[in-house]
Amino acid sequence: MNVYLVGGAVRDRLLGLSVKDRDWVVVGTSPKQMLAAGYHSVGKDFPVFLHPDSHEEYALARTERKTKAGYHGFEFDTAADVTLEQDLERRDLTINAIAEDTDGSLVDPFNGQQDLQNRVLRHVSHAFAEDPVRILRIARFLARFHRLGFTIADETMTLMSDMVKAGEVDALVPERVWQETAKALSEPNPEQFILALRECGALKILFPEIDRLFGVPQVKVYHPEVDTGIHVMMVLQQCCLMTDDPVTRFAALTHDLGKGITKADILPHHYGHEEDGVPLVTELCNRLKVPNEYRQLAELTCRYHTHIHRAFEVKPKTLLKVLTVSDAYRRPERFKQFLQACKADSRGRPTFEDRAYLQADFYEKLLEATKAIPVKPIVEKGFKGEQVKEELRRQRLRVIAQLRKENQGPEGVY
Repeated sequence: MNVYLVGGAVRDRLLGLSVKDRDWVVVGTSPKQMLAAGYHSVGKDFPVFLHPDSHEEYALARTERKTKAGYHGFEFDTAADVTLEQDLERRDLTINAIAEDTDGSLVDPFNGQQDLQNRVLRHVSHAFAEDPVRILRIARFLARFHRLGFTIADETMTLMSDMVKAGEVDALVPERVWQETAKALSEPNPEQFILALRECGALKILFPEIDRLFGVPQVKVYHPEVDTGIHVMMVLQQCCLMTDDPVTRFAALTHDLGKGITKADILPHHYGHEEDGVPLVTELCNRLKVPNEYRQLAELTCRYHTHIHRAFEVKPKTLLKVLTVSDAYRRPERFKQFLQACKADSRGRPTFEDRAYLQADFYEKLLEATKAIPVKPIVEKGFKGEQVKEELRRQRLRVIAQLRKENQGPEGVY
């Protein structure tokens, strides 16, 4: 029985990154022998075991054979005569197909070390084409390693495009698409995930609402980048500079979906794109079974982001409406996420990246001032039931009107 450290642990160590999880492959043994040695079986599709002490995963070396469409259509062979090289050959990328034995020596039959040095994401073999999830994975790896200079090899991108044309992406289940997307949103450059999927043609199948934004013009004086798709990528980049929260980043990604269905006769203007976009956000979330936390913030941001931009122009009752419908009084942390997404939208334009966004500060000031109004004195004055709510609303409006007079800021035409 020979044991090798494989995959991400070896890759990240060679890149000088911290190693979080370690996976092992075992050559020359059987499930019966693993159990006899004290390992615990956890694998469903093929034999995977947990070490009795470290609880790290040890998988038997295996080969796999495609039997039907989709990523579940495989048969596995984990016989004791399966070699390490055979196991590595079925992995996705060369940089993930490097093994390290117990004395620290590297086994690298597919030149993964060279691709690490050259900063290239390259498929190991044509078996890559048998699993459509690998399209999502390589896009996610680009989102993770783009900051280190990594690119996708031309022949790998060609293979991904061929897989899309062959209909392999159609076999992906919503849960797996969202799982990989959520992971990508937590990476340093999630916009690269979107751009890679677009380049190979998968974006229009998996995220048609986002794909149709590319090529849609905006008013140049407010959007020097013009292209709505490019704008959204810039917004996502700006959001990543502010927060590593994937929920806020998803809201930034989907805030302008309504611009993708603007009628041609009013372009480059996008009147009403906020309301037009909400059903698209809802449909995307329903289709991919996106968690409610993501969906609710995304719908809120889509519908009301221009209300935040125009904080210094709208009436006090509109300012209070935003605080109310966003549930800012009960969910101040989500309101902060909402403001961050709006700030990213404002800054996601050439030459706007470092501009102050006074609107967010103003809304936070409004929230704190109106939240400080006590309810007890209202009740003590004899107000009851709905009267209490109405009086509280009147007092909040007075406070907001006063703060509106005292605070000036930029116009919010976006």
